This record gives sequence, C-alpha cells and structure tokens, in this order.
Amino acid sequence: MRKLPSVNTLVIKIGSNIITNQVNGINESFIAELAESISKLRSSIENIIIVSSGSVAAGFKYLGYKSKPKDIIDKQACAAVGQTKLIQIYENQFSRFNVNVAQILLTKDDLSNRRRYLNARYTLRKLLEHGNIPIINENDSVVVDELKYIESFGDNDNLSALVAGLISADLLLILSDVNGLYDKDPSVNKDAKLISEVKYVDDEMLSYAGNSVSEIGTGGMKSKIKAAKKALDAGCYVGIINGKNPENIISFLDKSNIGTFFSHIEDPKTKKKLWLAYATIPKGDIIIDDGADRAIKEHKKSLLPSGVCDVKGRFGVGEIVRIVNCSGAEVGRGKVRYSSGDLKKIMGKKTSEIFHILGYKFSDEIIHRDDMVLEVI
Repeated sequence: MRKLPSVNTLVIKIGSNIITNQVNGINESFIAELAESISKLRSSIENIIIVSSGSVAAGFKYLGYKSKPKDIIDKQACAAVGQTKLIQIYENQFSRFNVNVAQILLTKDDLSNRRRYLNARYTLRKLLEHGNIPIINENDSVVVDELKYIESFGDNDNLSALVAGLISADLLLILSDVNGLYDKDPSVNKDAKLISEVKYVDDEMLSYAGNSVSEIGTGGMKSKIKAAKKALDAGCYVGIINGKNPENIISFLDKSNIGTFFSHIEDPKTKKKLWLAYATIPKGDIIIDDGADRAIKEHKKSLLPSGVCDVKGRFGVGEIVRIVNCSGAEVGRGKVRYSSGDLKKIMGKKTSEIFHILGYKFSDEIIHRDDMVLEVI
C-alpha cells in the first residue's frame, strides 16, 4: 500500500475526454457517478474542488456543429453555450446528495494580478467554509483558448496545478483516459509498463509522455507531467489515474496501487514565488550575460544592471519579466524595479552610475533575489 499524505484539501481535475465525447456532448452518467463518489469522500475530506474542462465540447452540438470546431471564435461561442449546460448538470447531480456547487471561471490575467490572485484564494476559502464544491474552468468564451498562447492557461492541467497551489491543497488528482504514466506510449507499445510511483520529474520523465492529445481535449500526458511538477513545487502531492470510473478516486485515496503517484516534494516554492513562476504574464525579456547567469544560478544573487545585455518589450516598474541568457533560454522570472526605458539607459552600467544617468535611484538591483524565481517550466 502507498504512503499517501493526510488529505484535508483535494483538487480533482477532469478533462474533456472524460466527461464528453465527440457525438453526444456531455456524458451525464459520468457526472452522476462522479457526484456519488465525491459525496462519499466528504465524510473524510473537508475541502474538495473540481477543475472541469468540457465547455467547448459540451456546447458544439447545440450550435449545430457535428464535432468540435477548429476556429477560435467558433470555440468561444461553443464554450459560452456549453458552460451553462455543464454547470447545470453538475448542480443537478450534486443536489441529489444535498451538496451545493459554485461556478468560478478564470483567465490567466485574473491570476497574473497579485491582488486578484489573492482575492481568488479568499473566495475559494469562503466557499469551502460554507461546504460548497467550487467547480473551476478557464473562461474559454473570452480568451484565446487551447493555443498555448501566453495569456491563457494552455489547458486545465496547468490550471488545476495553479489552483492547487493557490489554496494549499494536499493532493491534486488528475483524471485521465489512461491508467497513469507509462514508460512508453501504451497505445502503440504493447509492452508499455505503468509507472506506479514517481519521485523526480525530469526531462527523461517528460520523454515518456510523448506529445499526443485527444480529439476532444487539449492536454496530453506531457501536459499532466508538467502540471504535476508545478503542484509539487507548491507542496501538493499528485496522482494520475484512469478517471472513466469515478470509483477509482476512492480506490486511490484508500491507498490502492492504481495509477501513478508523484510522491516526493523536495523544495516547495513559497506562495509568492509560485505565483511568479506560474501565474504571471511576463511583459518583456531581460537578456543577461554569462556572469550574471552564474551569479543568479550558482550564488543566488540579485540581478544588477551590469549583467544586463539587452531589453525586449515594454514594461513598467513592478511588472513581471523573463530573465533570458545569451543562448535564448529562460533562466527565471522576476518583478523588475526599473521600467524598460530606464533599464535600457543603465544596462551594462555599475550601480554607482544609476543616479547620475537617471537622476534617481530606486535600488542597486534590477530584480531583487526575493522577487525572483528560477527553473520555470
């Protein structure tokens, strides 16, 4: 039996390929079974949150499409129709067990703003205090969805990891259409073996996942692995299980050896650095030289103007930027203390020259170490 953590707050992520199909839209019988399984868990788990995909897939047939459309505007229209259908079914099924649900629609911009990020946390906590099950989805009707655009979450695997970090969840359980993570693609390799436990997420682990996605959903196994890494960074354990049978949720929490369990949390990021790494929208790039790269990575130093080679984009004081090395690789992200215009004037200069050049000086640091996070995936 596995050694699972004590779970007081659980986030369950449900993909489009689990609750919908290409022909009938929403799989209402699945949601009925899901509601029953989750109602059983409420006696032992105080807080449960659902991150549910499915608005686009649920809405396309109501607008006369034979399958999920490709055009962005068509998808957004389908999402607007489908989200109402989706939440109505959740509400109907959970009401059978006297459980209230609440709908929360988010965009990346909602979480990139620090104040709105904290407001979202307070709202979720208040809903949980009142015994509600929040059902969260990306607001697909108003964002450019599913194109990996920088201002969207990309997919709900990523969103679920951010939610897990936002509310300090103990466990993120991702429901997949396969049994878990395999050492190779099980759809083409009959000898593929299920990996029961993962301790470290690295490039080799990502290579196991491949790049496949379903016709209905947008996230493949690689997306789930990256989401797992983000949740682990927040101090939240992760499980990936076959979600077609909702009873598997109970089995996993009963320490059954099903699915894949990500069991090792090495160095959780602080809440502020988690936000910097995964919830923010960078407004530009600061290109640094090799010396600054080493100082940041190896010696945990702040970024000084002398190490800056170039500045890209337009940003103001206090906005988030990417830190990029000379090879074009992202080193990290941070909150900048000078605007892009002023930074171009002082880049490559010594800290003692800042006041003379600008006529003012906020600080020696372009980005202070406390406002910086490295190893963003």
